[in-house]
Amino acid sequence: MPANVETMFSVRETPWHGLGRIIMDAPASREALELAGLDWQVESRNIYSGTGAMIPGYRANVRSTDDAVLGVVSDRYRIVQNEEAFQFTDDLLGEGVTYETAGSLQGGKKVWMLARLPRKYLIAGDQVVPYLVIFNSHDGSSGVKVAMTPIRVVCQNTLNLALNTAKRSWTARHTENVLLRVQDARETLQLASNYMVELGNRGEEMAHIDLSDHKVQEFINEFFPISEDLSDCQRKNNLRLQEDLKARYYNAPLTRWCWQQHKGGRMNDVSNRAVREFSEFLDRIEANFPKTTCTTAYEITMKSTIVSALITLDTENQMDERFWNHLRVQRNILDFLYTLWLDDDRTLVDEFSTIIKNLVEYDFSIAEEQMKERLNIA
Repeated sequence: MPANVETMFSVRETPWHGLGRIIMDAPASREALELAGLDWQVESRNIYSGTGAMIPGYRANVRSTDDAVLGVVSDRYRIVQNEEAFQFTDDLLGEGVTYETAGSLQGGKKVWMLARLPRKYLIAGDQVVPYLVIFNSHDGSSGVKVAMTPIRVVCQNTLNLALNTAKRSWTARHTENVLLRVQDARETLQLASNYMVELGNRGEEMAHIDLSDHKVQEFINEFFPISEDLSDCQRKNNLRLQEDLKARYYNAPLTRWCWQQHKGGRMNDVSNRAVREFSEFLDRIEANFPKTTCTTAYEITMKSTIVSALITLDTENQMDERFWNHLRVQRNILDFLYTLWLDDDRTLVDEFSTIIKNLVEYDFSIAEEQMKERLNIA
């Protein structure tokens, strides 16, 4: 199986592979160890030849619960138990650590834990809550690795992606006492935290840079050049990509108005998410439905209007914070609001339904004016 998952748990979200236990509340280390199916020991045992002679210099790492051989290692290898890995994370982050996912890969040869970090970072208007991923191998293929990542690890592929793309990571060999190096790991992660702060500052600066249409065209030409040194096929492909990018920039519904709101610092995290979800929704429509049906056209129109209405609620402070919090916990804000538009019974907050419906009906006139403006421009 590509996921390579043996056992695991995940808080609230079901992984793409559908494996593991789904729980509602993030557990502390002791409970997480059991939920992840990692409450077993690795034992170091002698290795014998076929004649019964002990092979010197090597040991077998064996799982205590089923005698599965996890790997053959040198006699200098120091086992880091799953419980010790959780303890290391607790010591590293301090009191109150909870875990989002944890599990066993490749039949117990590799294990991971994913803890949510307490600090939030603001990057280009979006709140980013990074994770701390801890990786340990019992087969001798790797040391203990710790890294800060925005990636939610749920399988072998996401674990590899998190470790390979981390700007700062910490590694310890299995020939040393990992638990004694907590301070060293803490200093490395502080560098990663500094990087996230700097990334947020740079992103905020770039978000307030106003680009003219001429400058946008210059960037498009730079990204996809059409020069004489290219083959006819390359020039044709780049020209197609240029036209596609220009169409997305100039013609995408709500793009310019939303960007103006974003530049002015007037959109909160919920509005930003909704705009991004609307863009992803349009990409899916374009990829899966080359011919637009009446149902699809209605969904596009209403979702565009809902996003516009949501931004109006946001920028004009027309909605209580408790309603924004209600949206923050939704897996997909735009899908939730569209379903709410179709069916009042899907919301837990009665007043919220009325606010959204009234605002969307009122705001449809705004969307209509924007559509006429776009048609005039076209």
